[in-house]
Amino acid sequence: MKKIGLLYVKGSLPMFESFGNLPTHILKNNGMVNGKKAHKELDGLIIPGGSLIESESVKNNLLSEIRKMENEGKFIFGMCSGFQLLANQTDIGRKSPCAIEKKGLGTLDVSFSPMIGTDRVEAEIVDNSFLTENLIGTKITGFHCHTYGNITGNAKPIVTSQIKRTDYTDNPREIISGVKNDDGNVVGIMVHGTLDENISLIKNVHKFLDCTDNDILSIKNNNQKLLNQIKMEVGIETGIKVKEISKNNTKNPYPKIIMMASTGSDSGKTFITTGITGILKKRGYKVGVLKVGPDIRDIVPSLYLNKEKMEKFSSIKIGSLGWKDLANILEEIKHHNYDIIIIEGVMSIFTGMLNEKIPFSSAEIAMALNIPVLMISPCNKGGIETAAVDIVGHIDRMNRLGIKTAGIILNKVYDEKIAESTYKFIKNKTGTNFITLIPKIKITERGNMPEVEIKLEDFCLNAMKTIEKYLDIDKIVELAVKPEFRGYMEYKDIIKRFSSE
Repeated sequence: MKKIGLLYVKGSLPMFESFGNLPTHILKNNGMVNGKKAHKELDGLIIPGGSLIESESVKNNLLSEIRKMENEGKFIFGMCSGFQLLANQTDIGRKSPCAIEKKGLGTLDVSFSPMIGTDRVEAEIVDNSFLTENLIGTKITGFHCHTYGNITGNAKPIVTSQIKRTDYTDNPREIISGVKNDDGNVVGIMVHGTLDENISLIKNVHKFLDCTDNDILSIKNNNQKLLNQIKMEVGIETGIKVKEISKNNTKNPYPKIIMMASTGSDSGKTFITTGITGILKKRGYKVGVLKVGPDIRDIVPSLYLNKEKMEKFSSIKIGSLGWKDLANILEEIKHHNYDIIIIEGVMSIFTGMLNEKIPFSSAEIAMALNIPVLMISPCNKGGIETAAVDIVGHIDRMNRLGIKTAGIILNKVYDEKIAESTYKFIKNKTGTNFITLIPKIKITERGNMPEVEIKLEDFCLNAMKTIEKYLDIDKIVELAVKPEFRGYMEYKDIIKRFSSE
């Protein structure tokens, strides 16, 4: 039987994609599989994305096994952060005044530096390797989801991507997105989903392993057992087990949906969405998480806990930004048996709404689906009183547009007495009964912000702990509703309602 390892350590994303249903065995930091050294037991290894570099979660025993597998000519496939682990180094100092360089194995002679990419892409195979043998000139599909995507160095490219946007700016061009070692048995790829969406690559892996038909069937069966095992834990090596079975009523194809929106950026949408997702997963719910707009990096922490894939419909298109139109997304989610879907908004709920492109804001998505919104207002910038005034003003305008406020979260609260006064003010002005105060979480080190140096395990466990303590999860499930796609309101009608007194 052919045995293909899947790296399973803190900060890895083993379920972010299916990897062509190839993995059959988990490989942890002890470097052992079935009680034996990995290089003696495995025929190949897949290293998934995540925050492997930032978290520094791959230890010496495991690094030694990876090197031995390379030297023995076994295949190693590094995806995104897994690619960075195989490289020379990665500068993770995107918001630092100087470089913050984290060393890799040096198996692939390249280095990484900051460049945000979140496109769905068409890529081209430009050289042979165990993965791309006899496919030069072939086009493949997938998606980028990275903060450190600029590749420089001497390793030979095997894949290039046609991208549209980087660092939040339109900048169409071709970039290197995959390389190999000299022997071609080790590759690093930045295009997620390549093994899921391109059968020719899977066939090359089978060919490299000299798989018989029985081998291929065995891989498929063992992969299903592996996925079932992985899905029973929330996150990686957390010890948090899924306690109950899914609640889904299969008679209704549409799950309940609720949107997480806010008065602006840096409100805590991602943190709160992650915590809610983790708690629901722990309780046995199958949770879908979608993002308004293209920056799918924001829902990665939720998927880390949730063990669900990044789907082609995970990004809701607004204007020319994002992956898939809302109406098409509704058709696709019918086939995924979710119990509940959380949609994370982008910036303020109104950001982009006065753009004549329709839709271009979270508000328009909420209106089109006729779903409730859980509004977040942060206290860290203008203070608690300003956060209260902001949320009251936002809800007033949401009411004019016909958007239902499911509840309010006053986030990053630093003074309970002031917050209690503002609580009464918010309730009196909005009539909203579900109002929650979440205190400012003390962070003693970097690693809790997706835009900086995220350590997935720290960020996610902090989020779960906070939400479980301060937020009524049952109430959120109760407030979510079945979607009803009503189409988009015309721009002139938006302006009329939004501006009315």
